[in-house]
Amino acid sequence: MTKVPLRTRLLISHLTVMAVAIIALAGISRLSTPRYFVVTLERLEGRGVRIQQMRGQILESFADAWARGMVWSVLLGGSAAGGISYLLSRRIIRPLTRMEQITQRFAAGDWGARVPPSDIPELHQLGHSFNRMASDLEQVEQQRRDLVSDLSHELRTPLTIVRGYLEALTDQKLPATPETYARLLRETQRLQRLVEDLQELSKLETGYLPIQRQPVALPPLIRQVTQRFRDQQQLESENPQIVVENSPNLPTITADPVRTEQILVNLLSNALKYTDRGTIIIRTWHQDQQVWLAVQDTGIGIATDDLPHVFERFWRADRSRNRRSGGTGIGLAICKRLVELQGGTIHVSSQLNQGSTFKFWLPKAT
Repeated sequence: MTKVPLRTRLLISHLTVMAVAIIALAGISRLSTPRYFVVTLERLEGRGVRIQQMRGQILESFADAWARGMVWSVLLGGSAAGGISYLLSRRIIRPLTRMEQITQRFAAGDWGARVPPSDIPELHQLGHSFNRMASDLEQVEQQRRDLVSDLSHELRTPLTIVRGYLEALTDQKLPATPETYARLLRETQRLQRLVEDLQELSKLETGYLPIQRQPVALPPLIRQVTQRFRDQQQLESENPQIVVENSPNLPTITADPVRTEQILVNLLSNALKYTDRGTIIIRTWHQDQQVWLAVQDTGIGIATDDLPHVFERFWRADRSRNRRSGGTGIGLAICKRLVELQGGTIHVSSQLNQGSTFKFWLPKAT
């Protein structure tokens, strides 16, 4: 079945409407005009004007004049209406044709292609919606490219190390000592953490990770997490001190206790990675219907220009330091998503060489 272009359809619709109007006008005029003319003649005769002998000739002349006038009216009126219909059809179709060209460029990989504004409100709104969709798709494509680039970068380092050690062990250039196997184990564990974090972040972003909300008391949860970190710190020296400052009469929150603990563990682990000595303070307070939790450290801090990127996947201000610490660069992105899924928001403030503060709030239990 042949598809008729929209321009042709619009032109045909205009011409059809015009034809119906002309036929209606001609038909009604053909039926009524001669009758009215005869009535006019009869009135003249009633007033004493004698036109009886010339009546037939007058009627014939009138019909001929009417026919000629109708033909010229149809020709001139139809031509003018057809021309105007054609111009209107072009005016309506031109933005759509331009939009089609833009979509073809966009499909070909020209992510910067945008539809220009139109003076027709409906088409202008359609173009605006397309441009907004194009911007979103461009951002998604850029994120995909960044993800592939960052992921390949993250995988390259541990894989290169593992391959180097395995080749050295195979060629017997490196002794098979427990230290060598421990290094290989650390790198494989890093790969495993990266894959697990990516899988969890993917579930969070697609909504496949369920959130089991229930009333949760923060002080016992904080005490449990900090005790775990203090036990680990006893095996190491020169670690920062962990201090907890809970607000009195802190209300319970509505949250998933497992996911809330995961947020706190990620924030506390991040603070310990970048704080060689000093103090890490975990502070809680409540305001209206929000219960806040902050993790404040005295570490290396974050530059002001880097703060907007802190919660992005694989972001790091110091790539080499983060790699040595074993981080995957996804923990803060997971924290942000977990907080948002539970109805809260997370913020960060920091100054270089003075420390950072990550704080988030979750809704108070009703």
